[in-house]
Amino acid sequence: QVQLIESGGGLVQAGGSLRLSCAASGVDYYIYIMGWFRQAPGKEREFVAAITRSGTSTYYADSMKGRFTISRENAKNTVYLQMNSLKPEDTAVYYCASGPSYYDSTYYYTPTKYTYWGQGTQVTVSS
Repeated sequence: QVQLIESGGGLVQAGGSLRLSCAASGVDYYIYIMGWFRQAPGKEREFVAAITRSGTSTYYADSMKGRFTISRENAKNTVYLQMNSLKPEDTAVYYCASGPSYYDSTYYYTPTKYTYWGQGTQVTVSS
């Protein structure tokens, strides 16, 4: 079992920044990959970013590259998402997720390949 607790969401003006955190506890096997997804009202859950256990491999959705940075602090079993230059279209509930290692790294972009999910944290960007 793995428990994921997100924090750091809130209301920010366009152009501002937020830092999300996700603290994980539980079986290490299921905390190899940690990722962030988001879901806006009426839309499907969307991949944002992911990072492997070592932190040497990171993955980003194209629309987030250069604005969002994912990082990981294994001593605290915590993953972070630094979000800069936020836009109103970034408004969504952001979810932390974790899962095992896959040979095919394209799996890390797919929500169904993650085993555990946090409860989500709301990010609202005003124009």
